[in-house]
Amino acid sequence: MTELVLHTLSDRDTALFTSLPGPFLVGRAAFGHVWKPVRDGGEYRPDWCRVALRDGQVVARAAWWGARDDQEPVVLDWFDFAEGEEEAAAELLRTAPFRTEFSLLAPPGWREQAQVRAAVEARVAAAVAAGMKPLVERYRYEWTTACGLPERPGRLVFRAEPDDAVIREVLGRTFEGTLDAHDGGNVAESGLEAAVDDAMDFLNWCPSPRAWWRLAHTPGGDLVGIQVPAHNPNGPCVGYVGVVPEQRGHGYAYDLLVECTHDLVAEGAERITAATDRGNLPMAAHFARVGYPIAQERIDLVP
Repeated sequence: MTELVLHTLSDRDTALFTSLPGPFLVGRAAFGHVWKPVRDGGEYRPDWCRVALRDGQVVARAAWWGARDDQEPVVLDWFDFAEGEEEAAAELLRTAPFRTEFSLLAPPGWREQAQVRAAVEARVAAAVAAGMKPLVERYRYEWTTACGLPERPGRLVFRAEPDDAVIREVLGRTFEGTLDAHDGGNVAESGLEAAVDDAMDFLNWCPSPRAWWRLAHTPGGDLVGIQVPAHNPNGPCVGYVGVVPEQRGHGYAYDLLVECTHDLVAEGAERITAATDRGNLPMAAHFARVGYPIAQERIDLVP
C-alpha cells in the first residue's frame, strides 16, 4: 500500500474535502448536510479540516467546527473514510492538533440496518484507535409546528432570574443524581463547581438572550427547577431542562419542556432541536409525550 499523506486544508484546496466518494450512510453527509468553507458562506474553516491522501486521492477526511467567534473548534463534526481505510482515518485524528468531542450522527434504529450498523461501528472503532472513548448514545429530536403545541399543564409558575449566583445554585442541585452522562461525568471527574462552570459556559455561548432563562416554582413558592429556551448557532433549541432532586417523581420535567417549547414558539421558532441520553428513560418519555420525534441518534466520543 502506498504512503499516506496527511494534509490540512487551505483556501486554495477546499475542493479536496468534497472529493471523497460516497455513499455516506452515517454522519453529517448522510442527512443532507453540505460541507462548505466560510469564504463561500459555509460554516467550516479550512485550517480546521484535514484529509488523508493515498496516490493523490482522498481516503479519509475530518472537519472540526466552532461558532463564528470561537478561537478553537468545539467538536469534531465530520469524520468519513473510504472502505478499508480505517487506519488512515485513525491516523488522521491521532495526528490532529485538536482534542474535542466527536458526535457521530446515525439514523433512528441504526442497529437494525446492517450496512448502517457496520458504518457506525467502523467509525467508532477508528476514533477509538485514535485515542477517543465512547461516552454516551443520545437521541436527537426535531420538533416542528406540524407536531402540534401541547397545552401548558398550569401546575408551575415560571419567572426570570437575573442573578447568575442563583442560577448556578439551581444548576448544581439539578446535577445531583443526574442521568445525563455529560453532566454526571463532569461532576465525577472535575467536581460540582467545574460542572456548573461548563454548563454556564455553554448557555452563555448560545447567541440567545440571557433574559430567556426561567426558574420554575410551585404556586406555593417551592423551587422545582430550571428551563432554558435557547438558540444555538444553527437555530432554536432546548438549552437545558432540569428538576431539583426533592421535586422529582411528579413529572415536572414535562411541564418544563412544554414551557420551553411555548417560549421558543413565542419568539418565532418553527423548528426546535433537542437531545437527551438514550439511557435517560424518564426524559425520553417526556420528549415523546410533548411530541418531539427522534430525528437522529448520536454517539458521543470524548478524547
